[in-house]
Amino acid sequence: MKKICVLGAGSWGTALSIVLSNNGHDVTVWSIDPEEVLMLNDYREQRDKLPGVMVPSVIVFTNNMELALRDAEIIVCAVPSLFVRSTMKSASAYIKEGSIVVDVAKGIEDNTFKTMTEIIEEECPQAETAILSGPSHAEEVGRGIPTTIVAGSKKKEVAECVQDIFMNDTFRVYTSPDVIGIELGGSLKNVIALAAGIVDGLGFGDNTKAALMTRGIAEISRLVIAMGGHIETLAGLSGIGDLIVTCTSKHSRNRNAGYLMGQGKTYQEAMDEVKMVVEGVYSAKAARELGKQYDISMPIVEAVNEVLFEGADAKEVSMRLLMRDRTIESHNLQWE
Repeated sequence: MKKICVLGAGSWGTALSIVLSNNGHDVTVWSIDPEEVLMLNDYREQRDKLPGVMVPSVIVFTNNMELALRDAEIIVCAVPSLFVRSTMKSASAYIKEGSIVVDVAKGIEDNTFKTMTEIIEEECPQAETAILSGPSHAEEVGRGIPTTIVAGSKKKEVAECVQDIFMNDTFRVYTSPDVIGIELGGSLKNVIALAAGIVDGLGFGDNTKAALMTRGIAEISRLVIAMGGHIETLAGLSGIGDLIVTCTSKHSRNRNAGYLMGQGKTYQEAMDEVKMVVEGVYSAKAARELGKQYDISMPIVEAVNEVLFEGADAKEVSMRLLMRDRTIESHNLQWE
């Protein structure tokens, strides 16, 4: 049994706390919001974000960070990506040497273009870091619906520790050393999912979305390889697996926000209606800038940025994508 602290009591933090508690671990969950803590302690249910999923009575919820982190061997960082740095900066004083911090947020920091594990390494240098990512909606994980995911770390023993604490008969965990590939796959697919939602909102069909997803993974792959990741990762759970579920699921906040934008709403109106943090909005700018830094062609990412931040008409942008200059599908394949 491990003593585990989950930072963040939203849908994902709550769902993962249930998995860990059911696996026999001692779990404490911290939230910055006292009302959220009160709700979870009183009703044993995340009524706002995970209604109908009951939380085991043995899980402790608190807004006292020092208490939550006391003697924790494993820390799961489940706050939205834009709050990872501030949260880990505050948490660092209470995290002991050699603890493992597992990031489960998906995003790229807007101003530095750093990944979440890079941020955690900066703010908590005394800890080991890992990433847990893949096609895994909280609404299904919390209900014990079979899910498969990947744990990544630079150290094999750290990834295997994360695998051990999370894995059970409905939550299967693989391991990988490709941390940057896992993180970029999990972050950039949110941008593509916004685009998938937009084409749904415009009333286009399955052909359109299949094309968008396929060319989207091509864009992600080019950037991941340029930044030192591996193509095998993009063919796996945190690449095409996560892209499929995020672009198609009714649970996907990124796809749902994109759908509203395709119907004419601004990104702020869409986020307000979704009532959750839409990570793809915050990753879109960073993805575009990384593409420029590494001289990678990312036309879908560019198009999403135009719709989000430049007031471009979604249908006009979609048609421009289709009418770009003709080209070959793969530059790695050549005729004899």
